[in-house]
Amino acid sequence: MKRPSGPCPACGAPVEFKVGSSLVTICQFCNSAVARVDKKLEDHGKVADLVETFSPLEIGASGRFGRRVFTVVGRCQYQHPAGGVWDEWYLAFAGDRWGWLAEAQGKFLLTYEKRLPRSFELPEFDALSVGNRFDLGKGEFTVTEKSTATAKSAQGDLPWDFVPGKDHRFVDLAGDEQFIATIEYGETPKAYIGKEVTLADLELDEALPVYAQAERAKTLQLNCPKCGGPLELFVPDQAQRITCGNCNSLLDASQGKLAYLQTLEAHRRAPIYIPLGSEGTILGNPYTVIGFLRRYAMYEGKTYPWSEYLMYNRQIGFRWLVHNDGHWSFVEPVSGHVDPYGSSIRLDGKRFRIYDRGTAYVQHVFGEFYWKVSVGDVVQTADYIDPPQMLSIESSFTTKSEEINVSLGTYLKPETVETAFGIPDTGRAWGVGMIQPRPAIGY
Repeated sequence: MKRPSGPCPACGAPVEFKVGSSLVTICQFCNSAVARVDKKLEDHGKVADLVETFSPLEIGASGRFGRRVFTVVGRCQYQHPAGGVWDEWYLAFAGDRWGWLAEAQGKFLLTYEKRLPRSFELPEFDALSVGNRFDLGKGEFTVTEKSTATAKSAQGDLPWDFVPGKDHRFVDLAGDEQFIATIEYGETPKAYIGKEVTLADLELDEALPVYAQAERAKTLQLNCPKCGGPLELFVPDQAQRITCGNCNSLLDASQGKLAYLQTLEAHRRAPIYIPLGSEGTILGNPYTVIGFLRRYAMYEGKTYPWSEYLMYNRQIGFRWLVHNDGHWSFVEPVSGHVDPYGSSIRLDGKRFRIYDRGTAYVQHVFGEFYWKVSVGDVVQTADYIDPPQMLSIESSFTTKSEEINVSLGTYLKPETVETAFGIPDTGRAWGVGMIQPRPAIGY
């Protein structure tokens, strides 16, 4: 079948749509977004340079999901209102079917457009809030994020009408049996349903050489724009906020170069037991510690602080080690159909009961982070426990975004952390932790 083609309306160079159902392709000569409109080509404007994310994917790579072969034909980069960029890859399957593969924070989410009955009406964007539930034909889903991002850049062929710099309203949802969904609120709202996948699931033919190259680019040496002191970035492609250990400045890295934001107040910092840059293996996977947060909650006028270590593994993404009153836990993100306001939650056959609700404040920031963190940031929290595990729900709200993040914490003995990172005694707790397993009683 002949592919649609013609001269680029911006520069005149030949452009060709690799897939017959593509709506937009990016001109390889002048980097303009070229759209097919009423059997003619239309210039949608220049496309910004892509941000280097060291993705294991690339245009032209092929693979297999289940029994169906696909080719990676396009990519779009979005700017999240909270900072950071994520990639959305477009997989062309036989029969003009498209797969939408979102890549963010080391996770891959593969969805397909869900054809809804004509009688079904999706909720209006402005009428939705995080925590709302409704049925999409595969059971009930819960809204976990309502946000407005910006379509920043693209390459290859795209199955939708991409316009550089245009606002992109969307709602993310979580359902039963690990199903996830996204509603895109363009001129006509559309629903997409799928699940989280791994690179192994995709059986990519050309991913590993690119991935191996990205693995070698582990750190980047820069200088602080405030004091000129040296900085080492462990995840330069994902960092949005960085602190300078020399002058205590908080730096923004979201625009491709470092910019000074503010000088953080000098507090007596809580002890950092695991130095930034430390490498260790937790629960069978290697991680590098890249950031440190000190947070606290207030109850009856008393402050209850704890420490959080941000860890990174390029294949897995971001994970946390939380240190609270001498107790440690390993924290990872989970997706599932949860009610943030109930007295109990069921996940994977386990029942978690409410332990407490409150407000968490950021007190100290040190290292680098994948979101625009600042001292004084506030989130609403709800913790549900079933020792040795805890489900934590954090709700945050801005003018352009509402989001619920669910994470699962698993209790770790102090010796496990000390052995993993080769560090000395981190101290021992006097009391029993909220998810500490019941001690064995012996004689």
